Amino acid sequence: MTIEQYLRPLALCLALVFTPTVSAQTAAPTTSDAMPTATPDPIETIDLWPVGALGIPAGLTEAVDERSVEAGISDRAVKGISVPRMVVFRPKVPNGDALLITPGGGYKHVVVDKEGYEVARELSKEGVTVFVLFYRLPGEGWENRSDVPLADAQRAMRLIRARAASYGIDPERVAAMGFSAGGHLCADLATRFDAQVYAPVDAADEQSARPLFAAPIYPVVSMSAPDAHMGSRHFLIGDDATKAQEEAHSPQFHVTAKVPPVFLLHAENDEAVPVENSLMLRAALVAQGVPVETHLFEKGGHGFGLRKAAGLPVAGWLDLFRAFARDHGWQTPDSVHK
Repeated sequence: MTIEQYLRPLALCLALVFTPTVSAQTAAPTTSDAMPTATPDPIETIDLWPVGALGIPAGLTEAVDERSVEAGISDRAVKGISVPRMVVFRPKVPNGDALLITPGGGYKHVVVDKEGYEVARELSKEGVTVFVLFYRLPGEGWENRSDVPLADAQRAMRLIRARAASYGIDPERVAAMGFSAGGHLCADLATRFDAQVYAPVDAADEQSARPLFAAPIYPVVSMSAPDAHMGSRHFLIGDDATKAQEEAHSPQFHVTAKVPPVFLLHAENDEAVPVENSLMLRAALVAQGVPVETHLFEKGGHGFGLRKAAGLPVAGWLDLFRAFARDHGWQTPDSVHK
């Protein structure tokens, strides 16, 4: 055994022991005019990059916009993310399951509540440790813009696994869920989890970025007309992108047999992101023999999350996800209401 082989386990142990504390991390996105809510925001965060993300664009300043006008309901969106990070939702008693959530926002901003915190709170009630990712936005001047979100998602998955013991997580039971443009990122992670889009920075990058399973919810998938969400395309690859660039960032073209099982959810009357996006991803998964469960609802529109699904048949989507998750390795109950 070489000295390097002997010291590597010790170095990994020390890295876990001396993991930065919550106080050393960047605070969760916030704004002074946020709507008061019954449930306080979590305060625990994890910065993705130990010395900061490389190549921060000049003048980039984080800003949070409160879009809600309803008392007691917050609907925040954040842009200018110079310090990509995860906000942690710890359950009272962790059951070993973990989920990385990538909220939507058309790659223009990242939604905080509707597709992030609200879903995280529901799932953490049943013992799931949830990490909501505030990833860098590709249209804000970063180098290698089109792969910046994926780099953050890969790094997040690896950090979760590297720190699994401290959260009571089974590193084999870390899944991913994303909404809209965040659904594109989720699908990108599921199909390109092993693409080298950044240089390793520490021992955490020895971990796999492959999710146990992935759940793109009303996802942006195609970067080509007529099915592309043109706003997401604009920010991710630019208006003048070539066909090759479109295909490079359309997950349906990167499906292999190594892709994890996928849960797909979409509304037929989605006027922002056509249901064809989910259908083309499903077709690619089926062609490669990847397990896929697809739920299409007549009504729901786009961006329903949990709150806008109320009163519609699609309101039960989280229970459908729970059943799928249990069938593919999670240990959680089949309903968040039990």
